[in-house]
Amino acid sequence: MTRDPDRLTIAVPRGAMLRETLDLLDAVGVDTAEVRANDRKLLFEDVGIVTMRPSDVPTYVEAGAADVGITGKDVLTEQEEREVVELLDLGLGPCRMILATVATPEGEPDPASEALRRLGVMRVATKYYKIATRYFEETGRAVEIVEVKGSVELAPLTGLVEAIVDLTATGTTLKENGLVIREEILASTARLIANPVAHKLKSAAIDELTRRMRDAVAPTSSASAA
Repeated sequence: MTRDPDRLTIAVPRGAMLRETLDLLDAVGVDTAEVRANDRKLLFEDVGIVTMRPSDVPTYVEAGAADVGITGKDVLTEQEEREVVELLDLGLGPCRMILATVATPEGEPDPASEALRRLGVMRVATKYYKIATRYFEETGRAVEIVEVKGSVELAPLTGLVEAIVDLTATGTTLKENGLVIREEILASTARLIANPVAHKLKSAAIDELTRRMRDAVAPTSSASAA
């Protein structure tokens, strides 16, 4: 069978945003039944869906392996060098990039501020090196960034750092580990992005998908704004 040249390949994020993303795709006419029925399968050529980590979506879209994709604004901000076209704020998966430290008794300084006062520098663990570096440069504070890949919450509990920069939706994991939010760095929601070449060559299909998604998320977006 010859593939329709105007059909889009969509990069879909696995993990926390997967279910909401699939619900949105169903709402705009993309059949996701096969995706839902196969937890381990990654490529669904019959419906034009490829699933991956949210952090990989910009890579695949930039390279043209997917025409469009859905990923968080946090990912796009961290990977600002990626040449992709941001089309639409979908309002899905709202979360915040925050600075957090171990909780301290009322009236006592937080560990990060105290380290900055005593030593002139504070240590911060994060998976988001570029976002953290830029934030502290903009706020004029000297930091030593420690990149970690696993549970960032562990770093201040073991004395590796005084603070963390991480993404949180509800703050529950932070509270369970005795951490408190000190500052909010940015807000993040899922975004629809496109490959620049596909955005031109498949403009009609991409514009139609964008329109349908905008209509589908409009009630949610309005509620979020309120």
